Amino acid sequence: MTSEHAIDPSAPPTGTGCAECDAQGGWWFHLRRCASCGHIGCCDSSPGRHATAHFEATGHPLVRSYEPGEVWFWNYATDELYESGPDLAPPVNHPADQPAPGPAGRVPANWTQTLRR
Repeated sequence: MTSEHAIDPSAPPTGTGCAECDAQGGWWFHLRRCASCGHIGCCDSSPGRHATAHFEATGHPLVRSYEPGEVWFWNYATDELYESGPDLAPPVNHPADQPAPGPAGRVPANWTQTLRR
């Protein structure tokens, strides 16, 4: 995958949603969890692209999906997908009752037209 220092399996997630979107009152399509520090950010299809911004600001290359039932990792530094990897501190995904896109009440009616491709 990559060097061990890129993963801290004891780092808990920073919350149940994208930290920056929550602070700004925004919304996300899907969530990603930094394998180094636990930061939760939104995916590149989301308007904010905060998971990528976190990588660019910190150099933390690995994220894991924070979606229920998904265990894959992505390496921003090498553009590589890994179908699985080490276990991370719980919880391993956002709450099952939290919608995607989310959070409830902040997703615009025309959200499909605003996704980044």
